[in-house]
Amino acid sequence: MSTFKKISSIAAAAALFACTVEMFACSNVLVTRGASADGSNMISYAADSHALFGELYHLEGQVWGRGSARNVVDWDSNKPLGAIPQAARTYTRTGNINERQLIIAETTYGGREELWHQDGAIMDYGSLIYIALERCSTAREAIRLIADLTSRYGYYSEGESFSIADKDEVWVMDLIGKGNFGKGIVYVARRVPDGYICAHANQARITTFPLDKPQECIYSPDVISFARERGYFSGSDSEFSFADAYAPLDFTAMRGCEARAWSAFNILCDGQFTFLDENGAEVTRPAMDYVEYALGHDKSKRFPLFVKPSRKLTVADVAKVMRDHYEGTPMDMTTDIGAGGNRLPYRWRPMTFKVGDKTYMNERAIATQQTAFWFVAQSRPELPDPVGAVIWFGCDDAATSYLTPIYAAVRQAPLSFREGNGDMLTYSPTSAFWMCNRVANACYKAYDLMAPTVQAKALAWEASCVDSLARWDAEALAMYDEFVKKHPVRGRKALAYSAPECVRDYLTQVSLAAADEIFRQWTNLEIFLLLKFVDGNVKAQNPDGTWVTNGYGNMPAKISQPGYSEKWKEAVARDNGDILEVKK
Repeated sequence: MSTFKKISSIAAAAALFACTVEMFACSNVLVTRGASADGSNMISYAADSHALFGELYHLEGQVWGRGSARNVVDWDSNKPLGAIPQAARTYTRTGNINERQLIIAETTYGGREELWHQDGAIMDYGSLIYIALERCSTAREAIRLIADLTSRYGYYSEGESFSIADKDEVWVMDLIGKGNFGKGIVYVARRVPDGYICAHANQARITTFPLDKPQECIYSPDVISFARERGYFSGSDSEFSFADAYAPLDFTAMRGCEARAWSAFNILCDGQFTFLDENGAEVTRPAMDYVEYALGHDKSKRFPLFVKPSRKLTVADVAKVMRDHYEGTPMDMTTDIGAGGNRLPYRWRPMTFKVGDKTYMNERAIATQQTAFWFVAQSRPELPDPVGAVIWFGCDDAATSYLTPIYAAVRQAPLSFREGNGDMLTYSPTSAFWMCNRVANACYKAYDLMAPTVQAKALAWEASCVDSLARWDAEALAMYDEFVKKHPVRGRKALAYSAPECVRDYLTQVSLAAADEIFRQWTNLEIFLLLKFVDGNVKAQNPDGTWVTNGYGNMPAKISQPGYSEKWKEAVARDNGDILEVKK
């Protein structure tokens, strides 16, 4: 998410945050088929912005008449930018996945400020994503279309990293505009090797790249020459690093951005990074060998672009990453005094603060309070496209919200996620964004007491949905088989990209019913949190979940008062012990 631009120094950060502007946003994890437990390609995404409302964008595909136009509207601001000719046919998209199993997500890295503005440009990064989903069926098609659209209509946004996956391949693409020194973008796109994963979080991650392997790497013809012209690079072509030329590292880029990608790798690799060195040999290094880079202290300790996970990954594994607050690392947000008396892993904005003549920066973890929506999307090649394309979707803070699976082929979004059901200035009692915010903000008051209850509820729901999804897949395939029997001429191959009406109806029904059910449970969960944790008390429950009472009506018994963490008590004693001490 790119509502605001990444800055390039701590001093600038302090000034920017004085205006309560968010500096970093969004995190992506990319998983290839060979690295996943079920053979799917996966991409996760958190759309993090203090101003964005969480909803599931759904647009039906259709055939368009000659002369039709497609309006282009800036995703960040809703500002109309222009119009382009509409494609003859568009695909249905639900969120960031389309009916052909193409997935596209992003993180904004900003890059060199002089390249941010291009006169007359109308293609913002959000429009590029959604237009590509409407028109493309493969990752390579999407890369070509993004390059073509920006060369024709100019590029309106800052530097972006795109995550792009189809049924067969996963690609990461770093791009940036040419400012007013040219039209369009310069870019490099690299295919993630099968069996490996990638991650990025608001910092360009592609450094050097193969110049003569088009199956592995695609780049704009002028990506190096433009850098030379601008004075960003002067070495040999083989030494050229996209990230170093167009998004030079500084403390904030490493600590606020790269640290999140490092943490994702650390979790999914169990602390050991296995990767291919410059000679193509597989080597393994401890994740902690790169922690000084993640901390922003040592640029030379940069970790690899691709790593091999320690195990085959599931949706649950990727979702766990999206809920991370650096637990168990030197940046653990639950352990310092900033976490307060209840180990809260959040720091309210601004992120920087000054004490004396020194500036400090709070951590920016993957899970964050300002998330609008988040997802883990799957492209499952063993299934017909309308069945294989699934997005596990949720709203608000990933650590205290749920994911529920929704097929890309649905006819409409569930009511709780539907566009127009509330906005940032309009509360709706049927909106998942607002209900998840209510639950999250309840937890923020006593996080170590309340969040575990919420997290257990989310994990239980998501685990049950794995079984449900298998049943739904089987039922949808049976409908395909029945349709093929009745229409043998068309056959299953012809139907791979266009589900029979009965299949679409069924996938819509089960997706919406599941979303409605977990929304109902979350509504009840907020009430439960109020009852159990009101006023800092914790009411006891029986093994069956009923309340422990004193036996005389609904009078609660066994009320505990856990109090605060030891670190908090020690800090309070140091700060105000002379007044608070109990004197003998």
